[in-house]
Amino acid sequence: MTPTTDTITLAGGCFWCLEAVYERVVGVTAVESGYSNGHVRNPSYEQVCGGDTGHAEVVRVSFDPASISLRELLEIFFVIHDPTTLNRQGNDEGSQYRSGIYFHDAEQERVAREVLAEVNAHHGGRAVTELAPEANYSRAEAYHQHYFANHPGQGYCAAVVAPKVEKFRKTFAARLKRSDTV
Repeated sequence: MTPTTDTITLAGGCFWCLEAVYERVVGVTAVESGYSNGHVRNPSYEQVCGGDTGHAEVVRVSFDPASISLRELLEIFFVIHDPTTLNRQGNDEGSQYRSGIYFHDAEQERVAREVLAEVNAHHGGRAVTELAPEANYSRAEAYHQHYFANHPGQGYCAAVVAPKVEKFRKTFAARLKRSDTV
């Protein structure tokens, strides 16, 4: 029996950007900002930003596989961030901003490897996206959840997050939730 929801964990720079996009995707049932694949238990935002915990800023994306496939979610992922810059997205620099796919089972790993190989071929072998099992995940502080939705006029949101959301809207218009097309 196929589960009604599945979850994948993704890192592609600031989690506010990824969260803002995935909250608008048809078939996505929940998005949670957090920290993953580091060595400190339950780190704070300040610890992660310090660069010593090994964590990436991530989003856990829960989705209905009958509505959207993991492959489609990963195709969106590779359009809304740059998989060729090591530990950097735009002006955000540090290992917490790395590109990563943190899978939850063997089937997710298989699909992610396939898509990553295609992306790597497209970028001439320059993709630096980490592929690993999700490990040592913790939810980010409450004020990080739904950040763009709650603070669209904040400087970083207006300058960095909003253009990524707009790029998603233009590139994947058919994948927009109805409530976001108005």
